[in-house]
Amino acid sequence: MAIENPIVTSAGALPPPAMDASPQRQRSLARAAQHDILRRLTPPLRHDMVVHLQSLGMMAEALSARMERGAVASDDLAGSVSKLNRLSRQAVARCLEVCTWMEPAEDDTITLREGATEIVRLLSTSLNFRGFDLRMELGDGEFDVSRSALRFLLAAAILTLTDAAPAPGEVAVRTEQSSSHGVIAVEYQPQPQGTFTQLHEAGDAPLSWVEVQALAQEHGVELLRSGQAIILRLPRAVITTPLTMVPV
Repeated sequence: MAIENPIVTSAGALPPPAMDASPQRQRSLARAAQHDILRRLTPPLRHDMVVHLQSLGMMAEALSARMERGAVASDDLAGSVSKLNRLSRQAVARCLEVCTWMEPAEDDTITLREGATEIVRLLSTSLNFRGFDLRMELGDGEFDVSRSALRFLLAAAILTLTDAAPAPGEVAVRTEQSSSHGVIAVEYQPQPQGTFTQLHEAGDAPLSWVEVQALAQEHGVELLRSGQAIILRLPRAVITTPLTMVPV
């Protein structure tokens, strides 16, 4: 399979995965991969939900304490209620956003740049604690891809490389696009000796590469791996069914 994208060619010879299983077996492997990736992402996803709820709770407690002391003027009370309302909307929106990991939204598309940014933001803190510096090099242009495919497969690529890494290092996520595909390259490079004192273990079993391959095939994504580099080639997302109108 010849891929002329410069990101892909820089990774060297990347043989296509050998997948030989019945459609039912493929679906089972894909579901197993998705479940395992969600399991690994539970801590950062939980944090994403809790951070807004904590802000809401802290503000409500502060307002309650002021009201008990009789130290809240009517104008201050109205302003505080407005802030509580805004924070509650943000908390609900974030919880609904996290739920789309389990059940994709009706319009399950996202630009390549936005999707990569979301996953890097989600994983940066936990990987930094383990000794990995996650950074991005985003290409120009807008290219729509399946959000679910990008989410799960980019997260799987990053976790796979860091789980297999022999030492702390840098994980670069680079994006480019062609006329028909969005391309994401994930590459691990070890850091110079002495940068970190210890590589912290993930504490979880590594993802099954065979299952990840099945998930990629389920989404029509080309998944290529060579040593410390993984390439994703995602087809352009095309909406084939009309969106459901929400009653006003």
